[in-house]
Amino acid sequence: MTQKILVTGASSGFGRGTVLALAGQGHQVVATAETWPQVRDLRAEAKRAGVELQVIKLNLLDPIDLDHAGSFDPDVLVLNAGVMEGGSMVDIPLQRVRESFDVNLFGHLQLVQSIVPKMVARKSGKVVWTSSMGGILVVPFLGAYCATKHAIEAVAGSMKAELEPHGVKVATINPGVFGTGFNDTGAESYEQWYDASSAVVPMPDFSESLTGQADPQEMIDAMVEVIPASEHLYRTMRPVETIEAAKQWQATEWTQNA
Repeated sequence: MTQKILVTGASSGFGRGTVLALAGQGHQVVATAETWPQVRDLRAEAKRAGVELQVIKLNLLDPIDLDHAGSFDPDVLVLNAGVMEGGSMVDIPLQRVRESFDVNLFGHLQLVQSIVPKMVARKSGKVVWTSSMGGILVVPFLGAYCATKHAIEAVAGSMKAELEPHGVKVATINPGVFGTGFNDTGAESYEQWYDASSAVVPMPDFSESLTGQADPQEMIDAMVEVIPASEHLYRTMRPVETIEAAKQWQATEWTQNA
């Protein structure tokens, strides 16, 4: 059965691969991109791929864009857009932290409050939050990003309990370290403000941690399977081996000393 699906953050990475594949399956997909050049590029890519894809501009910091996106009435709302800012928690500018929450959480929550009441009214629908392995564990020097993803886990978990009696499903997608370019840009984001001579905590060299990133297709395939499915697990984490690492991290929180 074809569905109407709205996906944020579709200009690159998981979002781009997912919307093209879902459109290829015949779903009515509305894909959002942050800038007009990205909108036009994604439209051109869909045309080359021979799929029908509606692409709209959505900057999650722009109230006009948010109002426009909130006017849609999808069967599935996929909250996939995100930013990553690096830096120690005692050095990172608060502006960067606030913007991270505005994009990753608050902009998406505004979409939820515009779109989900329509789902509740018809007693059907689904909201899929793209969280992260960073929503379960913490990566040093990416604390601001992980904080937004931990917040998403709390919001999604609460929404699941609140909306289930009204026929609306909620789920999370939890990617590990994939080679979409997202981690690479996040790892260098601090360079515009960081000053080694005044930093309280020196930034490490991230280059080694960025080698050997997994093929994004594994996560895209899982998203394409889960998003339109009527039954699936609440949390979908890939690569599969990341699941055990996340569970081990949670266990250490009960045993480690301060």
